[in-house]
Amino acid sequence: MAQQDLMLKDFIKALHFSTRKHRRQRRKDPEKTPYINHPIEVAYILSDNCGVQDPDVLIAAILHDTIEDTETTPEEIAGIFGKRVRDLVMEVTDDKILDKRERKQMQIDTAVELSREAALIRIADKISNVSDLAVSPPKGWSKKRKLEYLEWTEQVVEQLKDTDPCLEQMYYRALTDARDVIRR
Repeated sequence: MAQQDLMLKDFIKALHFSTRKHRRQRRKDPEKTPYINHPIEVAYILSDNCGVQDPDVLIAAILHDTIEDTETTPEEIAGIFGKRVRDLVMEVTDDKILDKRERKQMQIDTAVELSREAALIRIADKISNVSDLAVSPPKGWSKKRKLEYLEWTEQVVEQLKDTDPCLEQMYYRALTDARDVIRR
């Protein structure tokens, strides 16, 4: 089997795995869209918009919330997708033992320690979330809460400067658009 076919097979396996893990989860938007749309969008941002072709990075993008938001274990990911994918997912996984405020501060404080590949996933994740906030924000979020969220994402992304010009440009465009929509 050709290398490209193996990579596609692994990517499809990751899509299937993540879809099963997130199957009962919904986003917080008024439409309650299926959660799986988010990791798919993160991988899409990386591959289609910024030309990331590393299969492990794209697979980790698809799986980036599975440990954090489901019963998935790091060992499970390593057993199916390999150590590198597991390590990338772990780099962008928040420690749910910490309270929300601490987790958010940890993302800012540890951003500079991320590998380049994990930083790509982190920025694409923020692009997806910021774009969603502008179009279909979580139900019940006040204008102040939305703007605070945007400010926090900017603090995280600022720590990742010079990771990838394409992603940074996309992020700041999404941030500006979201602020404009929210402030109206």
